[in-house]
Amino acid sequence: MTNLSGNTTGLSPHALRVLERIGRRKVPLDVITTPELVRALVDAAHESGRQVGALVHRSGEVDHVIVGDATKLMLPDIGRLRAREGRLRGLRLIHTHLFGEELSRDDIVDLVRLRLDLVAAVMMTKEGEPRSIQYAHCLPPSPEGEAREVSAYRTVGPVMYGKLDVDFGALVRSLEEEFARQSRLHRQHQGQGRAILVHVAEKSRSGAMENAESRMSELAELSRTAGLQVVLKVIQARDRLDPRRVVGKGKLDEIVLRAAELDADLLVFDHNLSPTQASTISQHCDLKVIDRTQLILDIFAQRAESSDGKLQVELAQLKYALPRLGQKDDSLSRLTGGIGGRGPGETKLEIGRRRARERVNHLEDQLKKLAKERLVRRKRRARTEVPIVSIVGYTNAGKSTLLNTLTGADTLSEDKLFATLDTRSRRLRFPEEREVIITDTVGFIRDLPPDLFAAFRATFEEVADADLILHVVDASDPASGDHIATTEHLLEELGLDAIDRIIVFNKSDRLSDDERHRIHWLPSKPALVSALSAASMQPLLDRIAERLESRWEAAKAPRPWETAVDPEWNESS
Repeated sequence: MTNLSGNTTGLSPHALRVLERIGRRKVPLDVITTPELVRALVDAAHESGRQVGALVHRSGEVDHVIVGDATKLMLPDIGRLRAREGRLRGLRLIHTHLFGEELSRDDIVDLVRLRLDLVAAVMMTKEGEPRSIQYAHCLPPSPEGEAREVSAYRTVGPVMYGKLDVDFGALVRSLEEEFARQSRLHRQHQGQGRAILVHVAEKSRSGAMENAESRMSELAELSRTAGLQVVLKVIQARDRLDPRRVVGKGKLDEIVLRAAELDADLLVFDHNLSPTQASTISQHCDLKVIDRTQLILDIFAQRAESSDGKLQVELAQLKYALPRLGQKDDSLSRLTGGIGGRGPGETKLEIGRRRARERVNHLEDQLKKLAKERLVRRKRRARTEVPIVSIVGYTNAGKSTLLNTLTGADTLSEDKLFATLDTRSRRLRFPEEREVIITDTVGFIRDLPPDLFAAFRATFEEVADADLILHVVDASDPASGDHIATTEHLLEELGLDAIDRIIVFNKSDRLSDDERHRIHWLPSKPALVSALSAASMQPLLDRIAERLESRWEAAKAPRPWETAVDPEWNESS
């Protein structure tokens, strides 16, 4: 018979025979359901005291017969039949509601999540007779550029049983045509995807909601940098993260509906998801799910230019992916053999893991060689005795722009996070034939992925040779205090906190007079600049010269081997 799913334990032989008859029913394309199918579903539901449903293919065949409990059905895994952009699933669900209730939230979520053609509920009387039918179908998202929001679905009815007059085939054809048209329009306007951002604020932590707003703004900037179009931000306050879904099930159902309304295809969580969490959420919502770490890794992969940077990013991506390879679907678990192999051999999954580990070892060896080469260059540079000034700070604080303005360089600078990943050094000349080397470094960010931090550690350690650090801060950012704390913590973790440094508050042109006055009296005595204005640089240059004065004087002092030779000295003496 047709596939039977759900809990059939305790069903009478008669109920099982009725279910078997349901599987043999045919439903023409021009109707939602037939009286024969409705009668069979109602009989089985009344006999068992449980909801009973049928997934009907457009061909008219009943693909699955499902038995639930008194209030809900659990749909089986129906694969990805026809489930691609601009298409509906090709299946409609006809099921019973024992107590005459209307379509439930679970019914609507299943409709939208699985992109079913239609969901219909046969509303029964207490006597076990069909009373009325209510149905719902998906709706295309709102046209691109229009401010209005369209619901992801439309419900019709209840309609009295026997008076349901709908050409089902014509309905789904018109819906798919509109879905396809809207998908083409969205593809023309969107970048790499339309994303919904999700953050859970834990109530047990002080200032959780205020911190949530700051983190969501940063996540939105990360998404924009990665080329994503943010269509919605969702913040949920909970006592703690849900161990399986991060957000609650009800909130996740709500996100599924909103994703359909906004034509979103990606969920970005502002949390590092475990492999199990990512898999559970993805299965529930049928959307692509990534976390903060994946987003940052993607940005680094897009922006790495040097061979060093590309190797570091690839290493971090592989280390992140290794524990998640086991979450792939069963199609990877095919058995393979080989010459001289006995037994079933290795699965593709194991081969993938082994090759990934081999690649990790290879990349680590390559990076060690590059680190040695970098060390040689640093020693050579140190022998020139030119002071080194390193620019560090939170991402998008304006470090590269500051380097360009100070040195007249033309390095890449954009109003995006992690615009610069590769270390760049330029010379800056001062009066009296003095000069320094100024080095720009990759920006810091809170919760920097551990694998990425480990991969870029050698790059960060370039700062270890610095005589002076310029800690650049975006003065106009409301979260500048958190950014300073993050940078100071990372410098301490790298063992660089003992190096002399100047805090540079950038983007001072965006500050009010009161804000400038407040910053001026801070104990750290920061320098106020606008990296876009060369005229604002003189106070900072004076501070740099003051801090490096002793270094320049030491460089001028004669070495023992450069001292004048005593004219009375000769080889015999």
